[in-house]
Amino acid sequence: MTRRKGALDVAGLPGKLADCQEKDPALSELFLVEGDSAGGSAKQGRDRRTQAVLPLKGKILNVEKARFDKMLQSAEVGTLITALGCGIGRTEFDPDKLRYHRIIIMTDADVDGSHIRTLLLTFFYRQMPELIERGHIYIGQPPLYKLKRGKKEYYVKDDAELNALLLSSAIDGAKLYPGGGSGAIEADTLGTLAREYMQVRAIIERWGRRYDKDILNAMIWLPAVSESELGDADAMAAWCAALQSRLGVKNGTRPRYTIAYQPGTDQSEATIEVGREYHGVSSTRLIHEGFFRSPEYQRITSIGLKFKDLLKPDAYVERGSDRQDVASVPEAVDWLMSKAKQGQTIQRYKGLGEMNPDQLWETTINPESRRLMQVRIEDAVAADEVFTTLMGDHVEPRREFIERNALSVSNLDV
Repeated sequence: MTRRKGALDVAGLPGKLADCQEKDPALSELFLVEGDSAGGSAKQGRDRRTQAVLPLKGKILNVEKARFDKMLQSAEVGTLITALGCGIGRTEFDPDKLRYHRIIIMTDADVDGSHIRTLLLTFFYRQMPELIERGHIYIGQPPLYKLKRGKKEYYVKDDAELNALLLSSAIDGAKLYPGGGSGAIEADTLGTLAREYMQVRAIIERWGRRYDKDILNAMIWLPAVSESELGDADAMAAWCAALQSRLGVKNGTRPRYTIAYQPGTDQSEATIEVGREYHGVSSTRLIHEGFFRSPEYQRITSIGLKFKDLLKPDAYVERGSDRQDVASVPEAVDWLMSKAKQGQTIQRYKGLGEMNPDQLWETTINPESRRLMQVRIEDAVAADEVFTTLMGDHVEPRREFIERNALSVSNLDV
């Protein structure tokens, strides 16, 4: 059943497989699609001549943990093996019999889609690594957003691309007047400042999973803590006081903070203890001294040095006929971004099934306009370690990996 079928001998192929008309593997593609809904759209939107579609129901078996015989008993894994046509196992696997030379994993842009993609990559890496080595495995990159401006529509890959597109629109014709009699900051220079601020804001969004975002935003405007100051209790106490002053309290509508420096010992490093009280709920978080040595902290404070004395009290920003008084560059950028969003509709795609067949063709299937990522093994030892850590039986190494890399994640769906 796993061997390539002739033009008239297709009885052994999976019933849910919508095969292509082309019989030359070099010209054939197979889309592995998450779910029947997305599979239906993909089947209608594809080029039937060269593109086949195989919908997979739910999450396939994690082959990193399963025995070989249990893997073969899995319906979804069996369907996939049959569709590929190259067999499996030491005696049966023959990559030359692969029915499609381009296998495209196409899953939703959410946490479930990422999990399914990881399970499929685990299957190919552990059971058919030759397919990756020969360059047959790809990852489709469907858009996460559709932006509609008037009669024009734009498909946007992710949050970074969306922000870049909005920012380009925001600064078009915009000018920032620093005040104090200084001349206007034109769109090009304003765009550079805005992009730097957006990059810092992205860092704060990531780090906000561990630290309070108000604290991080306040750090923008404080001098960077130096290495010599980290061990100086007086210097750190003064820095904590400056941070607390920067946060302030306005009519009880904002959280109330208490910030104190705790010197380190022989067994532990120094910390900043941040107490937060809001609507009667109290919490405490620690900022360890290693935080101040991180590149992200240096980036946050460096942007503050650039922005701190740039604007005077009479500063304002203009965009077309609109004008807004501003007290800081971030305030100006946020106002411009809000103006750019006016008159535009932003639709976020949670699943491929939300797209019409023609939209799915245009954005993800059409070879002329789609985006594909080819899967490659650049470091076999590192790749093996990652699959063993993340998909294996041992929990502790996986927990350590997650804790070590949590703040490096750019897209997190919870």
